Amino acid sequence: MKDKLYDILKGRLLLSDDSAKNWVMLLFLSLLALIMIASSHSAERKIHQIAQKNSEVKEYRTRFVDGRSRLMKLKMESQIKKKLQEIGVNLKKEPPIKLIVKE
Repeated sequence: MKDKLYDILKGRLLLSDDSAKNWVMLLFLSLLALIMIASSHSAERKIHQIAQKNSEVKEYRTRFVDGRSRLMKLKMESQIKKKLQEIGVNLKKEPPIKLIVKE
């Protein structure tokens, strides 16, 4: 066991006559490490994009709620009366008369 550890530390494991299988295993493990690193970077990039999209959704939702509240305020009868008075249109005090046509 001690000799194998010294062989690994001295590099004899990769330089001996039957080292081809060791090189193949080392290259395979290196490839797996690169794939794992790339996968990790891809996942973090997607997480960042998701966070950005969530903040955009919150902003658009806030704009929607603000627009809806302004629209509701503009549709109120008192607001319509104010706007009409500003342009010079006065409302009648008495209610309209309903006409009934008999045939």
